[in-house]
Amino acid sequence: MAAPANPDDFKEALVVLGAAAVVVPLFHRIKLSPVLGFMLVGMAFGPHVLGALAETRPWLAPFAITSTDHIQPIAELGIVMLLFVIGLEMSFERLKLMRKLVFGLGTLQVLVSATAIGGICLLLGLPMLTAVIVGLGLAMSSTAVVVQVLAEEKRLNSLPGRAAIAVLLLQDLAVVPILFAVDVLEASSNAVENEGLLLKLLLDIGKAGLAVVVVLVVGRLVLRPLFRGVARTGSPELFVAACLLVVLGTGLVMATAGLSMSLGALIAGLLLAETEYRRQVQVTIEPFKGLLLGVFLVSVGMTLSLEKVAAAPLFVLSAAVLLVLVKGGIVVLLGRLFGLGWAAATRAALLLGAGGEFSLVIMALAVGGGLMTNEAADYALVLAALTMAMIPVMSRVGEALLAPRRRAGIKPADVPPPAAEGEQRVIIAGFGRVGQTVAAMLEVHRVPYIALDSDPDLVAAERKRGRPVFFGDMTHPDLLHHLDLDQARGLVVTVTGREAADHLVAAARKERADLLVVARARDAEHAAQLYAVGATDAVPETIEASLQLAEAVLVDVGVPMGPVIASIHEKRAEFQKQMRANAPEIEVRQLGRRRLRDALVAEPRAEAEG
Repeated sequence: MAAPANPDDFKEALVVLGAAAVVVPLFHRIKLSPVLGFMLVGMAFGPHVLGALAETRPWLAPFAITSTDHIQPIAELGIVMLLFVIGLEMSFERLKLMRKLVFGLGTLQVLVSATAIGGICLLLGLPMLTAVIVGLGLAMSSTAVVVQVLAEEKRLNSLPGRAAIAVLLLQDLAVVPILFAVDVLEASSNAVENEGLLLKLLLDIGKAGLAVVVVLVVGRLVLRPLFRGVARTGSPELFVAACLLVVLGTGLVMATAGLSMSLGALIAGLLLAETEYRRQVQVTIEPFKGLLLGVFLVSVGMTLSLEKVAAAPLFVLSAAVLLVLVKGGIVVLLGRLFGLGWAAATRAALLLGAGGEFSLVIMALAVGGGLMTNEAADYALVLAALTMAMIPVMSRVGEALLAPRRRAGIKPADVPPPAAEGEQRVIIAGFGRVGQTVAAMLEVHRVPYIALDSDPDLVAAERKRGRPVFFGDMTHPDLLHHLDLDQARGLVVTVTGREAADHLVAAARKERADLLVVARARDAEHAAQLYAVGATDAVPETIEASLQLAEAVLVDVGVPMGPVIASIHEKRAEFQKQMRANAPEIEVRQLGRRRLRDALVAEPRAEAEG
């Protein structure tokens, strides 16, 4: 017989699930970022509030979390998942295009910010070693919070968003040498021989390089066949298992080599971004990322000590403001140096001015190695957590202040670059017989498109022909969020299931009110239903097939083409009238066909005129 469950083992899980189910929806309702909600929950239930009160009030113990040891491993998985999703969004090709911002702006931001913050610490009387560590730690920004805020505000593809992500990517890469530098400082303080340090450095670099090579080589050979085999089973559970296997497997390989798990997840995401399974993986992993990232934000809230703030409120708040001003000012100046406009550089600075999650890691390692006092580390951690909690507010303030400038006129430097797969494209949902015919006509008129289908063998075959076809279950409405629907020319729905087509059309219409949605319908009744849920134009395949058959028969028996076409149009009009009768509240329009026709001919006409 199994032993009875211990409620204390589930306290952390209940706190996180309670935050996700109760607090976050409340913050959505009052139009505040859920990031603040998770952090406030962590602060309230953590060791500095309820945890402290539980020492004198035992009845609070079942609700209080007195230690973060149990929650930290799960919190780290939140960062791992986040970096994996960033890798899926980036791809090696896009990273190559952003190399100037990543390795130029990002590197200078870390070096200059660390130097400036370390210099201020020296002026405040901190020892040199402590000043260096605090400077390196607080130079980091929060990938978790910044990306979450950008996603909520739908600004991931904006120029400030891309610049912020570029800097954050470099910071994630820089964590490895920074942690190694802390190890070296610890060894130096213990009078280890220089030869031993050099040998350790060379061994660590060799292990790290070997791990990266292994992940890259094995990933390129294994990932596509792995997901193709899993997709053939048609099992959503196995697809979830494959995604989690890739994330955790690559992360643990990197951790074994002394690198961060998040770096391994980032590389895995970059590799999968080049496959046809990219979109479906994004949809599959999103719930795990969101919940695990919530765990991380709760853990950050638990580190926020109100006692430290209350003991010296003016000092803490002044230091927090100074940190944001110094880091933000550096980002603005460097951003201008790298071609960003003032507005874009300022908005990126407001996102990057706060501390970050790796600040917590660096400080903890330094305290464990005896390189700095607990008191200095506690104040640095409070600054990092406090400023991280303010990122959503600072982002909102930046948008509000800089909106008039954007309305007055957008500079070329503030315009986001085109998406990697091309903007203003047509999205084809379902790439069977009908979808392939639509794609062929789009190719004739050189209209860019992207297609999705749930048959992995079909997707693999079409990709070998060079077509932009990806694996994805279009019955999952969340997939629409990853298709740049806000920039699409139109959506063509050719999926065979009636219910799936209805749900997809309704979800697309809810996502974008002015989107052209042309849907394949089974019959007149189904067409009326599609119009009712938001289709711009619905084409009943049984009716159109019968009309084409009638046209062929009439012409073949000798009836002149003119009268045949006229009668076919009259019959089509009757069917349209029938569909109006079935959906009287919907105006059945021919606008969709005209708009699709205009989209097909506009680009060649423009080229001819040019």
